[in-house]
Amino acid sequence: MDTNTDSNAAEKPLVEVAEFRTDSRYRLVHFKGAGWEPLAPEEFEPRIKQLFPDLDPHDPVRVHWADRPWEWPAWHPGEA
Repeated sequence: MDTNTDSNAAEKPLVEVAEFRTDSRYRLVHFKGAGWEPLAPEEFEPRIKQLFPDLDPHDPVRVHWADRPWEWPAWHPGEA
């Protein structure tokens, strides 16, 4: 029996942001219970509030960034 499973689950983030990539304007974001979604910066906080209304998007325990917190790839209108 693994006794660490319950304590680890209690500390697992509700939101996980994947590694920064420069080949897309999006970052992959995993929402507990909803799966992975590619999100642009302007979509990030509204989606958190939709799924977890009481969650502070700046809570480092519940919102985990793999790297470069709050950074998004550069993108300019008209780019693919």
